[in-house]
Amino acid sequence: MDKLDRTRELLQQLVAFPTVSADSNLDLIAFAAARLRALNADIDIMASPCGTKANLFATFGPLRDGGILLSGHSDVVPTTDQDWRSDPFVMTEREGRLYGRGTCDMKGFIAAVLAVAPDVAARVKDRPVHIALTYDEETGCLGAQHLARILQEKDLTPDIAVIGEPTEMRVIEGHKGCYEYTTHFRGLEGHGSAPDLGVNAVEFAVRYVSRLLELKDQLRGMAPVDSRFHPPWTTVNVGALRGGIAHNVIASKAQIDWEMRPVTPSDADFVKSALRDYCTAELLPRMRAGHPDAAIELEVIGEVAGLIPTDTNEARRIISELTGANGADLVAFGTEAGIFQALGTDVVVCGPGSIEQAHKADEFVSLDQLSKCLKMLTGLVDKLDA
Repeated sequence: MDKLDRTRELLQQLVAFPTVSADSNLDLIAFAAARLRALNADIDIMASPCGTKANLFATFGPLRDGGILLSGHSDVVPTTDQDWRSDPFVMTEREGRLYGRGTCDMKGFIAAVLAVAPDVAARVKDRPVHIALTYDEETGCLGAQHLARILQEKDLTPDIAVIGEPTEMRVIEGHKGCYEYTTHFRGLEGHGSAPDLGVNAVEFAVRYVSRLLELKDQLRGMAPVDSRFHPPWTTVNVGALRGGIAHNVIASKAQIDWEMRPVTPSDADFVKSALRDYCTAELLPRMRAGHPDAAIELEVIGEVAGLIPTDTNEARRIISELTGANGADLVAFGTEAGIFQALGTDVVVCGPGSIEQAHKADEFVSLDQLSKCLKMLTGLVDKLDA
Protein backbone atom coordinates (compact mmCIF):
# COMPACT_ATOMS: atom_id res chain seq x y z
CA MET A 1 0.00 0.00 0.00
CA ASP A 2 1.49 3.35 -1.00
CA LYS A 3 1.40 6.38 1.28
CA LEU A 4 -1.57 8.01 -0.41
CA ASP A 5 -3.67 4.86 -0.06
CA ARG A 6 -2.56 4.57 3.56
CA THR A 7 -3.51 8.20 4.15
CA ARG A 8 -6.92 7.67 2.56
CA GLU A 9 -7.56 4.65 4.80
CA LEU A 10 -6.41 6.48 7.92
CA LEU A 11 -8.53 9.51 7.09
CA GLN A 12 -11.57 7.29 6.71
CA GLN A 13 -10.94 5.95 10.21
CA LEU A 14 -10.33 9.40 11.69
CA VAL A 15 -13.49 10.88 10.18
CA ALA A 16 -15.51 8.06 11.76
CA PHE A 17 -14.64 9.46 15.20
CA PRO A 18 -17.27 12.23 15.73
CA THR A 19 -14.92 14.53 17.64
CA VAL A 20 -17.17 17.58 17.72
CA SER A 21 -15.72 20.03 20.24
CA ALA A 22 -18.65 19.58 22.63
CA ASP A 23 -17.94 15.83 22.79
CA SER A 24 -15.04 13.57 23.72
CA ASN A 25 -12.00 12.95 21.52
CA LEU A 26 -10.65 10.10 23.65
CA ASP A 27 -11.39 7.33 21.15
CA LEU A 28 -9.46 9.13 18.41
CA ILE A 29 -6.57 9.81 20.78
CA ALA A 30 -6.47 6.13 21.79
CA PHE A 31 -6.50 5.09 18.11
CA ALA A 32 -3.58 7.38 17.19
CA ALA A 33 -1.67 6.51 20.36
CA ALA A 34 -1.91 2.78 19.62
CA ARG A 35 -0.51 3.24 16.11
CA LEU A 36 2.36 5.43 17.28
CA ARG A 37 3.13 3.26 20.32
CA ALA A 38 3.44 0.27 17.98
CA LEU A 39 6.23 2.21 16.24
CA ASN A 40 8.01 2.66 19.60
CA ALA A 41 7.13 6.32 20.01
CA ASP A 42 7.17 7.76 23.52
CA ILE A 43 3.52 8.53 24.27
CA ASP A 44 2.18 11.17 26.65
CA ILE A 45 -1.60 11.49 26.91
CA MET A 46 -2.60 14.67 28.74
CA ALA A 47 -6.16 14.61 30.04
CA SER A 48 -8.18 17.82 29.94
CA PRO A 49 -9.46 19.27 33.24
CA CYS A 50 -12.92 17.80 32.53
CA GLY A 51 -11.41 14.38 31.86
CA THR A 52 -13.43 13.71 28.70
CA LYS A 53 -10.74 14.96 26.28
CA ALA A 54 -7.00 14.75 25.93
CA ASN A 55 -3.94 15.87 24.04
CA LEU A 56 -1.57 13.33 22.55
CA PHE A 57 2.15 14.16 22.48
CA ALA A 58 4.25 11.49 20.80
CA THR A 59 8.02 11.60 20.36
CA PHE A 60 10.30 9.64 18.06
CA GLY A 61 13.96 9.82 19.03
CA PRO A 62 15.41 11.30 22.21
CA LEU A 63 12.97 13.03 24.54
CA ARG A 64 14.83 16.30 24.77
CA ASP A 65 14.73 19.96 23.85
CA GLY A 66 14.71 20.84 20.15
CA GLY A 67 13.56 18.87 17.16
CA ILE A 68 10.52 19.07 14.91
CA LEU A 69 6.87 19.30 15.91
CA LEU A 70 4.00 18.29 13.60
CA SER A 71 0.76 19.46 15.15
CA GLY A 72 -2.95 19.19 14.40
CA HIS A 73 -6.17 19.59 16.34
CA SER A 74 -8.45 16.59 16.73
CA ASP A 75 -11.77 18.41 17.24
CA VAL A 76 -14.22 19.39 14.52
CA VAL A 77 -17.15 21.81 14.31
CA PRO A 78 -20.76 20.58 14.53
CA THR A 79 -22.84 19.52 11.52
CA THR A 80 -26.13 20.69 13.05
CA ASP A 81 -28.50 22.32 10.53
CA GLN A 82 -26.10 21.69 7.65
CA ASP A 83 -27.37 20.05 4.46
CA TRP A 84 -24.88 17.27 3.69
CA ARG A 85 -25.18 15.03 0.61
CA SER A 86 -23.83 12.10 2.63
CA ASP A 87 -23.21 11.14 6.27
CA PRO A 88 -20.60 13.65 7.49
CA PHE A 89 -18.94 11.03 9.68
CA VAL A 90 -18.61 8.44 6.92
CA MET A 91 -15.91 9.51 4.47
CA THR A 92 -17.12 9.47 0.87
CA GLU A 93 -14.94 9.76 -2.23
CA ARG A 94 -16.25 11.58 -5.30
CA GLU A 95 -14.20 12.74 -8.28
CA GLY A 96 -10.88 12.88 -6.47
CA ARG A 97 -12.29 14.53 -3.37
CA LEU A 98 -12.70 12.99 0.08
CA TYR A 99 -15.85 14.30 1.78
CA GLY A 100 -16.56 14.23 5.51
CA ARG A 101 -16.46 16.39 8.60
CA GLY A 102 -12.85 17.17 9.39
CA THR A 103 -11.33 15.92 6.13
CA CYS A 104 -10.05 19.42 5.47
CA ASP A 105 -9.99 20.90 8.98
CA MET A 106 -7.80 19.11 9.86
CA LYS A 107 -7.83 15.34 9.91
CA GLY A 108 -6.35 15.19 6.41
CA PHE A 109 -3.07 16.51 7.78
CA ILE A 110 -3.24 14.18 10.77
CA ALA A 111 -3.81 11.18 8.48
CA ALA A 112 -0.81 12.17 6.36
CA VAL A 113 1.37 12.50 9.46
CA LEU A 114 0.30 9.07 10.71
CA ALA A 115 0.98 7.65 7.24
CA VAL A 116 4.61 8.82 7.29
CA ALA A 117 5.15 7.93 10.95
CA PRO A 118 6.73 4.52 10.10
CA ASP A 119 9.36 6.34 8.02
CA VAL A 120 9.98 8.77 10.87
CA ALA A 121 10.45 5.88 13.29
CA ALA A 122 12.94 4.21 10.94
CA ARG A 123 15.04 7.27 10.21
CA VAL A 124 14.99 9.48 13.29
CA LYS A 125 18.39 9.89 14.98
CA ASP A 126 19.53 12.57 17.42
CA ARG A 127 16.91 15.16 16.48
CA PRO A 128 13.49 14.29 17.96
CA VAL A 129 10.30 14.42 15.96
CA HIS A 130 7.15 15.19 17.94
CA ILE A 131 3.55 14.64 16.89
CA ALA A 132 0.87 16.59 18.76
CA LEU A 133 -2.88 16.09 18.54
CA THR A 134 -4.78 18.66 20.57
CA TYR A 135 -8.33 19.10 21.83
CA ASP A 136 -10.68 22.10 21.67
CA GLU A 137 -8.93 24.21 19.06
CA GLU A 138 -12.31 25.26 17.72
CA THR A 139 -13.39 26.61 21.12
CA GLY A 140 -10.37 28.66 22.16
CA CYS A 141 -7.27 26.54 21.48
CA LEU A 142 -7.59 25.14 24.99
CA GLY A 143 -5.70 21.93 24.30
CA ALA A 144 -2.71 23.68 22.72
CA GLN A 145 -2.46 26.06 25.67
CA HIS A 146 -2.54 23.06 28.00
CA LEU A 147 0.18 21.34 25.95
CA ALA A 148 2.34 24.48 25.91
CA ARG A 149 2.26 24.68 29.70
CA ILE A 150 3.38 21.04 29.98
CA LEU A 151 6.19 21.56 27.47
CA GLN A 152 7.41 24.56 29.46
CA GLU A 153 7.40 22.54 32.67
CA LYS A 154 9.42 19.78 30.99
CA ASP A 155 11.80 22.18 29.18
CA LEU A 156 10.80 20.67 25.84
CA THR A 157 10.81 23.40 23.20
CA PRO A 158 10.79 22.19 19.58
CA ASP A 159 13.12 24.06 17.24
CA ILE A 160 10.52 24.20 14.47
CA ALA A 161 6.81 23.44 14.22
CA VAL A 162 4.43 22.85 11.33
CA ILE A 163 0.76 23.45 12.12
CA GLY A 164 -1.19 21.59 9.45
CA GLU A 165 -4.26 23.80 9.09
CA PRO A 166 -5.70 23.94 5.55
CA THR A 167 -3.65 26.44 3.53
CA GLU A 168 -3.67 24.66 0.14
CA MET A 169 -0.05 23.83 1.05
CA ARG A 170 0.91 27.50 0.99
CA VAL A 171 3.45 28.48 3.64
CA ILE A 172 1.86 30.84 6.16
CA GLU A 173 4.10 32.87 8.45
CA GLY A 174 1.55 35.09 10.16
CA HIS A 175 -2.05 35.51 11.24
CA LYS A 176 -4.03 37.73 13.58
CA GLY A 177 -4.84 36.77 17.14
CA CYS A 178 -8.29 35.50 18.09
CA TYR A 179 -9.78 36.82 21.32
CA GLU A 180 -13.26 35.58 22.25
CA TYR A 181 -15.42 36.86 25.11
CA THR A 182 -18.87 36.68 26.64
CA THR A 183 -19.98 39.76 28.59
CA HIS A 184 -22.68 39.06 31.19
CA PHE A 185 -25.14 41.70 32.48
CA ARG A 186 -27.16 41.30 35.66
CA GLY A 187 -29.96 43.78 36.33
CA LEU A 188 -33.29 43.70 38.18
CA GLU A 189 -36.45 42.06 36.87
CA GLY A 190 -39.74 43.90 36.92
CA HIS A 191 -42.98 44.62 35.07
CA GLY A 192 -42.60 46.34 31.72
CA SER A 193 -45.14 48.98 32.71
CA ALA A 194 -42.85 50.30 35.47
CA PRO A 195 -39.36 50.57 33.92
CA ASP A 196 -38.02 52.80 36.72
CA LEU A 197 -38.53 49.98 39.22
CA GLY A 198 -36.17 47.62 37.42
CA VAL A 199 -32.80 47.60 35.71
CA ASN A 200 -33.04 46.30 32.15
CA ALA A 201 -29.98 44.18 31.41
CA VAL A 202 -30.78 44.06 27.70
CA GLU A 203 -30.79 47.85 27.44
CA PHE A 204 -27.35 48.09 29.02
CA ALA A 205 -26.09 45.27 26.82
CA VAL A 206 -27.21 47.30 23.81
CA ARG A 207 -25.27 50.33 25.10
CA TYR A 208 -22.22 48.06 25.49
CA VAL A 209 -22.58 46.87 21.90
CA SER A 210 -22.83 50.49 20.74
CA ARG A 211 -19.51 51.22 22.43
CA LEU A 212 -18.01 48.12 20.83
CA LEU A 213 -19.10 49.36 17.40
CA GLU A 214 -17.52 52.76 18.08
CA LEU A 215 -14.26 51.03 18.92
CA LYS A 216 -14.62 48.89 15.81
CA ASP A 217 -14.69 52.07 13.70
CA GLN A 218 -11.72 53.55 15.58
CA LEU A 219 -9.63 50.45 14.92
CA ARG A 220 -9.98 50.98 11.17
CA GLY A 221 -7.87 54.10 11.53
CA MET A 222 -5.25 52.34 13.67
CA ALA A 223 -3.98 49.87 11.07
CA PRO A 224 -0.16 49.73 10.94
CA VAL A 225 1.15 51.38 7.79
CA ASP A 226 3.00 48.23 6.78
CA SER A 227 0.24 45.76 7.73
CA ARG A 228 0.03 42.82 5.29
CA PHE A 229 -3.22 41.51 6.73
CA HIS A 230 -6.56 41.70 4.96
CA PRO A 231 -8.20 43.73 6.27
CA PRO A 232 -5.12 45.48 7.66
CA TRP A 233 -6.78 46.57 10.92
CA THR A 234 -7.99 44.77 14.03
CA THR A 235 -11.57 43.59 13.55
CA VAL A 236 -14.43 43.26 16.04
CA ASN A 237 -17.49 41.07 15.61
CA VAL A 238 -20.61 40.82 17.76
CA GLY A 239 -21.78 37.24 17.36
CA ALA A 240 -24.87 37.12 19.58
CA LEU A 241 -26.92 39.11 22.08
CA ARG A 242 -29.24 37.13 24.33
CA GLY A 243 -31.53 38.25 27.12
CA GLY A 244 -35.04 38.65 28.43
CA ILE A 245 -37.99 36.28 28.65
CA ALA A 246 -41.06 38.19 27.40
CA HIS A 247 -42.32 41.42 25.83
CA ASN A 248 -43.63 42.83 29.11
CA VAL A 249 -40.88 41.76 31.53
CA ILE A 250 -37.87 43.91 32.36
CA ALA A 251 -34.88 41.70 31.51
CA SER A 252 -32.77 40.82 34.53
CA LYS A 253 -30.06 39.05 32.53
CA ALA A 254 -28.34 39.47 29.17
CA GLN A 255 -25.15 38.34 27.52
CA ILE A 256 -23.11 39.32 24.50
CA ASP A 257 -20.85 36.92 22.62
CA TRP A 258 -18.15 38.83 20.78
CA GLU A 259 -14.65 38.55 19.43
CA MET A 260 -11.77 40.59 18.08
CA ARG A 261 -8.91 39.67 15.78
CA PRO A 262 -6.02 41.92 16.85
CA VAL A 263 -3.22 42.81 14.47
CA THR A 264 -1.09 43.72 17.49
CA PRO A 265 -1.47 42.94 21.21
CA SER A 266 -1.68 46.68 21.88
CA ASP A 267 -4.96 46.84 19.93
CA ALA A 268 -6.44 44.19 22.21
CA ASP A 269 -5.29 46.17 25.25
CA PHE A 270 -6.87 49.30 23.78
CA VAL A 271 -10.27 47.65 23.32
CA LYS A 272 -10.35 45.98 26.73
CA SER A 273 -9.22 49.15 28.51
CA ALA A 274 -11.80 51.29 26.71
CA LEU A 275 -14.62 48.88 27.58
CA ARG A 276 -13.50 48.63 31.19
CA ASP A 277 -13.44 52.42 31.53
CA TYR A 278 -16.88 52.72 29.88
CA CYS A 279 -18.41 50.17 32.24
CA THR A 280 -16.80 51.70 35.33
CA ALA A 281 -17.61 55.32 34.52
CA GLU A 282 -20.91 55.03 32.66
CA LEU A 283 -22.81 51.77 32.70
CA LEU A 284 -22.30 50.37 36.19
CA PRO A 285 -23.13 53.62 38.09
CA ARG A 286 -26.42 53.89 36.18
CA MET A 287 -27.26 50.23 36.72
CA ARG A 288 -26.45 50.32 40.44
CA ALA A 289 -28.48 53.46 40.94
CA GLY A 290 -31.49 51.22 40.38
CA HIS A 291 -30.08 48.02 41.91
CA PRO A 292 -26.95 47.86 44.11
CA ASP A 293 -26.25 44.26 43.08
CA ALA A 294 -26.26 44.97 39.33
CA ALA A 295 -23.12 43.73 37.61
CA ILE A 296 -21.21 43.46 34.36
CA GLU A 297 -18.78 40.56 34.07
CA LEU A 298 -16.39 39.81 31.23
CA GLU A 299 -15.82 36.08 30.67
CA VAL A 300 -12.70 35.22 28.68
CA ILE A 301 -13.52 32.33 26.35
CA GLY A 302 -10.07 32.35 24.79
CA GLU A 303 -7.24 34.74 24.07
CA VAL A 304 -5.14 33.11 21.39
CA ALA A 305 -2.02 34.96 20.33
CA GLY A 306 -1.43 35.69 16.68
CA LEU A 307 1.48 34.31 14.68
CA ILE A 308 3.93 37.16 14.23
CA PRO A 309 6.07 37.21 11.07
CA THR A 310 9.78 37.34 11.91
CA ASP A 311 12.89 38.11 9.88
CA THR A 312 14.44 34.75 10.75
CA ASN A 313 12.29 31.62 10.72
CA GLU A 314 13.91 28.22 10.21
CA ALA A 315 10.53 26.53 9.78
CA ARG A 316 9.67 28.95 6.98
CA ARG A 317 13.00 28.29 5.27
CA ILE A 318 12.71 24.50 5.42
CA ILE A 319 9.03 24.18 4.48
CA SER A 320 9.37 26.73 1.67
CA GLU A 321 12.23 24.68 0.27
CA LEU A 322 10.20 21.46 0.49
CA THR A 323 7.05 22.92 -1.07
CA GLY A 324 8.80 25.08 -3.65
CA ALA A 325 7.14 28.21 -2.29
CA ASN A 326 8.69 31.50 -3.38
CA GLY A 327 7.42 33.35 -0.34
CA ALA A 328 5.28 33.11 2.74
CA ASP A 329 1.80 34.56 3.17
CA LEU A 330 -0.49 35.81 5.93
CA VAL A 331 -4.07 34.68 6.61
CA ALA A 332 -7.02 36.13 8.49
CA PHE A 333 -8.08 32.96 10.32
CA GLY A 334 -6.54 31.93 13.63
CA THR A 335 -4.58 28.80 14.54
CA GLU A 336 -2.60 27.36 17.44
CA ALA A 337 0.66 28.56 15.87
CA GLY A 338 1.13 31.64 18.07
CA ILE A 339 0.96 29.47 21.19
CA PHE A 340 3.98 27.48 20.05
CA GLN A 341 5.77 30.59 18.80
CA ALA A 342 5.50 32.01 22.32
CA LEU A 343 7.58 29.04 23.54
CA GLY A 344 10.44 30.17 21.31
CA THR A 345 9.70 27.78 18.43
CA ASP A 346 9.97 28.82 14.78
CA VAL A 347 6.50 28.12 13.36
CA VAL A 348 4.68 28.00 10.05
CA VAL A 349 1.16 26.95 9.13
CA CYS A 350 1.00 24.63 6.12
CA GLY A 351 -1.48 21.88 5.36
CA PRO A 352 -3.71 20.27 2.75
CA GLY A 353 -7.11 21.61 1.75
CA SER A 354 -8.64 25.06 1.62
CA ILE A 355 -10.12 27.07 4.46
CA GLU A 356 -12.97 27.77 2.03
CA GLN A 357 -14.18 24.19 2.61
CA ALA A 358 -13.76 24.24 6.39
CA HIS A 359 -16.84 24.36 8.65
CA LYS A 360 -19.23 23.92 5.71
CA ALA A 361 -21.54 21.16 4.57
CA ASP A 362 -19.81 18.70 2.23
CA GLU A 363 -16.39 19.61 3.58
CA PHE A 364 -13.67 17.94 1.53
CA VAL A 365 -9.97 17.60 0.87
CA SER A 366 -8.67 16.59 -2.54
CA LEU A 367 -6.35 13.65 -3.17
CA ASP A 368 -4.05 16.08 -4.98
CA GLN A 369 -3.72 18.19 -1.84
CA LEU A 370 -2.98 15.11 0.27
CA SER A 371 -0.33 14.04 -2.26
CA LYS A 372 1.37 17.44 -1.97
CA CYS A 373 1.26 17.20 1.83
CA LEU A 374 2.82 13.73 1.73
CA LYS A 375 5.56 15.02 -0.56
CA MET A 376 6.36 17.78 1.93
CA LEU A 377 6.35 15.42 4.92
CA THR A 378 8.47 12.84 3.09
CA GLY A 379 10.98 15.54 2.26
CA LEU A 380 11.07 16.51 5.91
CA VAL A 381 11.73 12.90 6.88
CA ASP A 382 14.57 12.74 4.35
CA LYS A 383 16.26 15.56 6.25
CA LEU A 384 16.33 13.55 9.47
CA ASP A 385 19.41 11.56 8.51
CA ALA A 386 20.91 14.10 6.13
